[in-house]
Amino acid sequence: MDVDRLTTVIEDFNTIFIRLPSVRRFNFSTLSVLHTLDRNGPLRLTDLLPTEQLKQPALTSLVAKLEQDGLLERRPDPSDGRASLISLTSAGQEIVHSRHAHRVAKLTALVDQLTPEERAVLAGSVDVLHRLTELAEDSP
Repeated sequence: MDVDRLTTVIEDFNTIFIRLPSVRRFNFSTLSVLHTLDRNGPLRLTDLLPTEQLKQPALTSLVAKLEQDGLLERRPDPSDGRASLISLTSAGQEIVHSRHAHRVAKLTALVDQLTPEERAVLAGSVDVLHRLTELAEDSP
């Protein structure tokens, strides 16, 4: 397998994929935080740090801005009253879900242009890509 080519293809696809939604544009860090919280539920800021490529002061500032914008909320951590859990508000969830729906629609239009054979190969790749994601999440 040509892993160098695979890497380049994934990078190129990601460049296009992240730009598919044309609804409410946000920077990468904002979207990453919103998507992480959508998938992983409420988190402490310290638990959010490893998933984001930001230093703690920058993440703290971003979370404060998103909270001010009504996209995130903080509430006391039931297991430790000194800590806070950060979660999406309904407005934050709406952004994530509308971007996903828009991406599905745009990707569907692209997939519809593939040949039946190409669609079959792509369908067979979904489980493999999911497994790669699991492996990446499990590795340090």
